[in-house]
Amino acid sequence: MKALAEKVAAALKAKRALLVTAESCTGGWAAQEVTAIAGSSDWFERGFVTYSNAAKQELLGVEKRTLETHGAVSEATAREMARGALERSHGTVSLAITGIAGPSGGSAQKPVGTVCFAWAAKGGPARAETRHFPGDREAVRRQSVEHALAGVLELLDKR
Repeated sequence: MKALAEKVAAALKAKRALLVTAESCTGGWAAQEVTAIAGSSDWFERGFVTYSNAAKQELLGVEKRTLETHGAVSEATAREMARGALERSHGTVSLAITGIAGPSGGSAQKPVGTVCFAWAAKGGPARAETRHFPGDREAVRRQSVEHALAGVLELLDKR
């Protein structure tokens, strides 16, 4: 994961972009990975850890209606997290992660390992997707961070 974080760092620096993270089930792991790199203050703006629905609403502006209609683990919520992170920071690109890492909390519709992601750039729409990762809690969280960081690279490639 360190090599991936270093690629993200180089891409952010090359594009003169500032990353902001909005994380739920990963608890700040994505932010930790990128800030473990020396000089990260040049391209990392801030991270939001919004584990509860209240935190998603208060810190990122996720609509109560979105949470009631789609749930915390949904592409709609992830998109609002990504957009809210940009609106409430000086960042120019964002990533959002919200999911069910387990071992409990899953349902038939959203089993353990379901994780929703979103990425956004200032002034543009947020792109969201859902993935289902195998493994225990740590494995789901690790795969989520890796996928989120890979999504930042993809977003930057298009800028």
